Amino acid sequence: MQKLIDLILSLFKRRAPAAPVIPEAWIGLDKFQAATGLGQDQAMAWYPHVRAACLEYGITGQVRVAAFLAQVGHESGGFRHTREIWGPTPAQQRYEGRADLGNTEPGDGSRFRGRGLIQITGRYGYQKASKALGIDLIAVPEQLELKPMAARSAAWWWATHGCNEIADAGDFERLTRRINGALNGYPDRIARWAKAKAAL
Repeated sequence: MQKLIDLILSLFKRRAPAAPVIPEAWIGLDKFQAATGLGQDQAMAWYPHVRAACLEYGITGQVRVAAFLAQVGHESGGFRHTREIWGPTPAQQRYEGRADLGNTEPGDGSRFRGRGLIQITGRYGYQKASKALGIDLIAVPEQLELKPMAARSAAWWWATHGCNEIADAGDFERLTRRINGALNGYPDRIARWAKAKAAL
């Protein structure tokens, strides 16, 4: 009889529903504001979008979050610019006709300028982001300027370019090169990283 009871109990345990998955807390609004240096209104406006994007793409834990906030903070001028400021400068003029960026049609250089918290640039970049995020950025590239997509595209780019792993290794210089291609604005990035680490 005891064997039968044990068998029934073992079957019940196997079929018992899994415990509900509790969403990760990430960091609170107060820490987000302190880490980014944003005013209260701007922090409240950005927080839900950055939080959702980071949770979607595994940017969790103090190390990754601090590095991400520092880098996107620099890239966006403190969360102020989600569209590349256009002169055009000589460098921006060279976007036009760049096959490596996929800019093959007249006007592609300006049309597919850098957008989002990490500046997605070029027709190829927009095509990849469109496919990954499930939105048509080729038809309406300005969608990347809006907070939800500005944050989500940055988190997607970060994760798909191995930035979580580089952040985990603590190699902030390599992380900067991965994002920027060089070390442009490195002192500001380092300062933002220090602020974020202290806040978290």
